[in-house]
Amino acid sequence: MNFELSENQKMIRDMVRDFNARHIKPRMMEWDESQEFPVEVFKKLGELGLMGVLVPVEYGGSGFGYSEYVTVISEIARTCGSIGLSLAAHNSLCTGHILQFGSESQKQAYLPKLATAEWIGAWGLTEPNTGSDAGNMKTTGKKDGDNWILNGTKNFITHGKSGQVAVVIVRTGEVGDSHGMTAFIVEKGTPGFSAGKKEDKLGMRASETTEIVFDNCVVPDSNRIGEEGEGFVQAMKVLDGGRISIASLALGIAKGAYDAALAYAQERHQFGKPIAHFQGISFKLADMKQQIEAAELLTFQAAHQKNHGKDATRSSSMAKYYASEIAVKIANEAVQVFGGYGYTKEFPVEKYYRDAKLCTIGEGTSEVQKLVIAREILKI
Repeated sequence: MNFELSENQKMIRDMVRDFNARHIKPRMMEWDESQEFPVEVFKKLGELGLMGVLVPVEYGGSGFGYSEYVTVISEIARTCGSIGLSLAAHNSLCTGHILQFGSESQKQAYLPKLATAEWIGAWGLTEPNTGSDAGNMKTTGKKDGDNWILNGTKNFITHGKSGQVAVVIVRTGEVGDSHGMTAFIVEKGTPGFSAGKKEDKLGMRASETTEIVFDNCVVPDSNRIGEEGEGFVQAMKVLDGGRISIASLALGIAKGAYDAALAYAQERHQFGKPIAHFQGISFKLADMKQQIEAAELLTFQAAHQKNHGKDATRSSSMAKYYASEIAVKIANEAVQVFGGYGYTKEFPVEKYYRDAKLCTIGEGTSEVQKLVIAREILKI
């Protein structure tokens, strides 16, 4: 692997840093406090091609690979985890599912709108009683001539209210059958499709999370993605890329918390010298930097494998597991470096601290990642 940033990555990094400074940093705490989902920011990101990073140019996207994608998400999250989370969910889940498994007509109909942020996308797998145990989902799809009738509820859905289109996986066969689920594209405004309650969250508060509800929702068979019964298998492959997204998100949050702690430790004086000169603080900074670089290597390794069409299940799970756990540790240490000020909203580390925790839960908990990694190395 080449560990140097490519010219594309350097260009993207500089572009995103400028975007963060102008459009995100000035208002991110306001959005966090009010839990406002700032749609206008994503429209601007769409103008830069960052809402369709992996989408080929012929469908209106940027046509980049996963290395560039990691750079985009991590740099956005370095400033604001909420914006990074929504950007990742839109790119890797809804858009990514259609890109990987949609028919040509579906790609032509939806990808140009998603890649330019004309439409915001949502993706629905999780249900109130089936998180990690997705095979036991209760939301159903019943065939009715050339249509399907969907009934049930999905929860923890990013952009469930504001999104114009959702890809959802529902049960069309027997409970627990991995080949008994099917994916569908459902547009906002379809009768019987609505948003439920919006979650009041610890962190990532400017990234909208809601229920979505299906009440005898009629979806044409032409909106089915792939063959009947392929939905769960598709979802697991989509999550391989999604875990690279969360690893990138966690990496960015960790870098942001470290940046803040490093700067503060050199500015804050106690006993006549910067606190960075005390071993207790300098060793924290050393550990933080080492953990960030290890997480970055794991994340780019997974991206490299995805770019080259290799099985990335193990590498993406390892990257997601490690990066998310160290993001929590680094944000915690950053608060400690700031002392009492770290516990106030006047400084940024308390937000990194709150935002980081989601990375150990979303798109497969840390415990599930260990299960996946164990299965991969033991082949069980």
